[in-house]
Amino acid sequence: MRRHIWGAAAVLALFTGLLPAAPAQAGTSAADGPGPLPLERLFDNRAVSDDARPADADFDGAGGSLSARDLASAGWTPGRSLAVDGARLTWPRTAPGAPDNVRADGQAVRVRGRGNALAFLVAGTGGEASGTGTVQYRDGSRRSYRLAAPDWRSGPLATKSVALPHINTPGGQLAERARLYVVTVPSARGREVATVRLPRDPGAPDLHVFAVSVRAETRGWTGTWSAPTAGYTAVGPWADRSVRLVVHTSTGGPRVRVRLDNTFAATPVRIGGATVAVQEAGAGARGEPRRLSFRGASGTEIPAGAQAFSDPLDFDVPADTNLLVSFHLPGPVATAPVHSQALQRSYVSTPGDHTADGSPAAYTSTITTWPLLTGIDVGGGPGSVVLLGDSITDGVKSTPDANRRWPNILATRLLNQSAVPRYGVLGQGISANRVVADRYPGDGVSTDTGGVSSLHRLDRDVLAQTSARTIVVFQGINDVRWGASADQLTAGLREIAHRAHARGLRAVAATIAPCEGESLCTAAANAQREAANAYLRGSGDFDAVLDFDAVLRDPAHPARLSPAYDSGDHLHPGDAGLAALADSVDLRLLVP
Repeated sequence: MRRHIWGAAAVLALFTGLLPAAPAQAGTSAADGPGPLPLERLFDNRAVSDDARPADADFDGAGGSLSARDLASAGWTPGRSLAVDGARLTWPRTAPGAPDNVRADGQAVRVRGRGNALAFLVAGTGGEASGTGTVQYRDGSRRSYRLAAPDWRSGPLATKSVALPHINTPGGQLAERARLYVVTVPSARGREVATVRLPRDPGAPDLHVFAVSVRAETRGWTGTWSAPTAGYTAVGPWADRSVRLVVHTSTGGPRVRVRLDNTFAATPVRIGGATVAVQEAGAGARGEPRRLSFRGASGTEIPAGAQAFSDPLDFDVPADTNLLVSFHLPGPVATAPVHSQALQRSYVSTPGDHTADGSPAAYTSTITTWPLLTGIDVGGGPGSVVLLGDSITDGVKSTPDANRRWPNILATRLLNQSAVPRYGVLGQGISANRVVADRYPGDGVSTDTGGVSSLHRLDRDVLAQTSARTIVVFQGINDVRWGASADQLTAGLREIAHRAHARGLRAVAATIAPCEGESLCTAAANAQREAANAYLRGSGDFDAVLDFDAVLRDPAHPARLSPAYDSGDHLHPGDAGLAALADSVDLRLLVP
């Protein structure tokens, strides 16, 4: 499977095109040509066909097209507003067989908004398609950007937004997966976008654009809790059940909203209703749970691959406290996106909508995963620090139900001081995750919950997080344990730093802890670990480096964890080791 990632040179090239320009006159754009138009007025290709009339569309020049029925089954219906990776895009409001996308060739598109990225809903035909376009801002300046669209039939499933089960052709329907992608590129912070000129002559493959928008910066909110989607697994099955998830806040605030993600899914999921409450004990709430709404409605349907934010709710969210987030699943749910290593008991009810129950009586079953829920934001605050990692950041081997992960302890340290802003802390660790290789392929039901690689999940799990200010990367041990070279790993880490910097984030790295004595931590793996740590300590690619290797290693045997910090498996620190990591962080290094 061909991987689609940004190379360091490509990321840096995004900044080479920031050019002064005279303010555009009415009806003109940053380059010669007709004035900017809404994207739908530029549609010149037909990608979607009715299954009964496949010849009405020709997406790829060879008669292939997307199935309108498959799109509807995924919840991608004409005119549907789709929230993906923090951006809101609209699926074309056209009938099957009508023009519904643009083949990029320098067209000037009218786009409005301020934010940290441009989001494009795209696919290539004839192979991966890429090219350089231009953004013009309202102040007259302009910036070049590089856009790459993976192929609709062979692009990586790990980064797709939705995959459809069929391809329509004039000769009949093929049982082959069609892919669509949301790709983001940096936008100049604080500047209002006026015109986006699509890439011209992107090369032999066609680059098709279905929608484009500005991913707005999240003002007035701070992320207090998050959990990345680690896979798409069997659950329940649940039907007419309420799920009550227990999560732990970092910072607090006077308002709340939650984020639900249908990541990796092939079909929509219906949320009948949802509430939030402070936990009293177990599934019991302190006071009456407060009802959440979604764009004014009590529930919502989340299309495949999309997400839903609840509306802002006036609710005093305490810092460093367990919350109960409950949602009703009225229809059958047999599979769902999950975070597998919650290390926290949550609850499932008997039949019925029990989201508003303060009593725990209806919640008779327990689960140890977090399905669907991926984030909680609070009003105000200074923004968040995002901790990107693997099982050590996920808290594996810490005491369950005790919130002794090192992100929790770091959050408490931030709350109990006044020298730096009291950031929210978002733990984005996935057990078994790697920097440069996928454990979960990114599509279909799987028992593996190691997630897609950090390079493939970086935009969703870090760059799109609410008010992210700083990223801390503590990862790489799984790469070297499974045979990656230090060169491969450091190339991936360097790319993370460059992509974070391109979005205006501070990038901090942590050295990789030792693990001699664990079965896959061979001498060869340790040599690659030490080489990667030498790169981290000396490269200068990151704004700061936390020496977690020095914190955790045995001074008498540096290839091993200190016995005082070893959980017993020689790979994961226990409670004492995780506390040592959090306590070692110089909080000033987290400040942009």
